[in-house]
Amino acid sequence: MDEQIEKEINSATRVERVTVPDLRGRKSAGEKVVMVTAYDYPAARIADRAGVDIVLVGDSLGMVVLGHKTVVPVTLEEIVHHVRAVRRGLKRALLVADLPFGSYQVSAEEALRSAIVLMKEGAQAVKLEGGGSLFSTIRRMTDAGIPVMGHLGLTPQSVHMLGGHRTQGREPEDAERIIQDAKGLESSGAFGIVLETIPASLAARITAEVSILTVGIGAGPACDGQVQVWHDLLGLTTGRSFGHVKRYASLGQTAELALRDYAEDVRQGRFPAKEHSL
Repeated sequence: MDEQIEKEINSATRVERVTVPDLRGRKSAGEKVVMVTAYDYPAARIADRAGVDIVLVGDSLGMVVLGHKTVVPVTLEEIVHHVRAVRRGLKRALLVADLPFGSYQVSAEEALRSAIVLMKEGAQAVKLEGGGSLFSTIRRMTDAGIPVMGHLGLTPQSVHMLGGHRTQGREPEDAERIIQDAKGLESSGAFGIVLETIPASLAARITAEVSILTVGIGAGPACDGQVQVWHDLLGLTTGRSFGHVKRYASLGQTAELALRDYAEDVRQGRFPAKEHSL
């Protein structure tokens, strides 16, 4: 690696840890927040060194890592496994962990127990989907000292109820419900909200009307920050991607070509060569 680039990376990683109060200050200052998912130690380390502010161990791991069709099958134990790995790779970024489907819907007490498990394993905040009936649950967790992010709009754990991964909030009554849920999350003590796949105008209105952080994914540029899935933005997924995805690399293609070259070298007896042998 070029020496100057190495110095810049090392300098970036010496920045003080991102905290929840720091993120609140970012909104007030008009500074955009960068959030990305990560599921293992190498990804966490790269994201941290790149200067990402928030790393999310998302239940999206069910689809991009475990091969499920939806996030519904993901368990708390699986989230814990990945939180442990990601925690080891972070020095600066705030680690947020998803509460998976079934770990918080039954009761506030169950939600609190699930959140405590994740916090003990290294998470610094938890995220859950929905509004309305969850306000008291969120207050229960924040009263216990657990920072909470909400998630409104397209909520992947409710994909069967929503009829697929579809844009939410297009109709006036749906938009108003999302706005009221956002305000309810704010009054319940949440420090931020992920707004997923809603009209940009609706996300802009919510961002202006709440004092807490809004992080968009398919919700336009007016949010206080943006979040993307690791595998999507690095080109590690195959097939048709969501419209909100911008691919910054094609690592999946690069990896496949590298493995093809490796396989051919082995079959032709070119690897290992003398320099690769003890």
